[in-house]
Amino acid sequence: MKKIVVIGGSRGIGNAIVNALVSENQIINISRNHPEQTHQNLVHYSCDILTDELPTIDAIDSLIYCPGSINLKPISRLKLEEFREDFEINVIGAVKAIQHFLPVLKNGKNPSIVLFSTVAAKLGMPFHASVATAKSAVEGLTKSLGAELAPTIRVNAIAPTVTNTDLASKLLRNEKMIENITERHPLKKFLNPKEVAAMASFLISEKALSISGQIFELDCGIVSFKI
Repeated sequence: MKKIVVIGGSRGIGNAIVNALVSENQIINISRNHPEQTHQNLVHYSCDILTDELPTIDAIDSLIYCPGSINLKPISRLKLEEFREDFEINVIGAVKAIQHFLPVLKNGKNPSIVLFSTVAAKLGMPFHASVATAKSAVEGLTKSLGAELAPTIRVNAIAPTVTNTDLASKLLRNEKMIENITERHPLKKFLNPKEVAAMASFLISEKALSISGQIFELDCGIVSFKI
């Protein structure tokens, strides 16, 4: 049974990851809110990643950092403080968690780290300046740490397209918007959180022992294809 720390597992993709892994692994969730589910393999620590001290944990095999933001505005309306806030939650929070848990993670069994980017880091999209900037930094962090921590710890990132979570609710708030987003993707769909959780589960598994420093685009074809 692996011991997995999930940062931000109370909602959205993070919660889907907890649900996917909890029956066969020991999960330590760290987030401001308690996950709705309860399980004998799930332990929760209430913590704000940016302001609170992280708990001391004696053993960790994998670290999955899920917090993110979707702050979509024209550049003329984006305040510098909003850029800072997006960078803090997406990048600085991840760095804080990695630095805190790294000494213990190094002693884990086939240890690994999974971070989250976005398709907007590769595909230029209007109004995505702040989140694309922050997530591009996450991709740089993934590759740099993958090299630095090899061969001991593998580091990968997932870059999803629109995913049906509370975070993306403004993008999916009516049938017309859902139809438009569906049609924009060559596979004529967008993501369910369970699909993203499946990729995260794979990346921390024994099946992915040869994979590190990679960004996996779960894009429903929107980055890869022009149809």
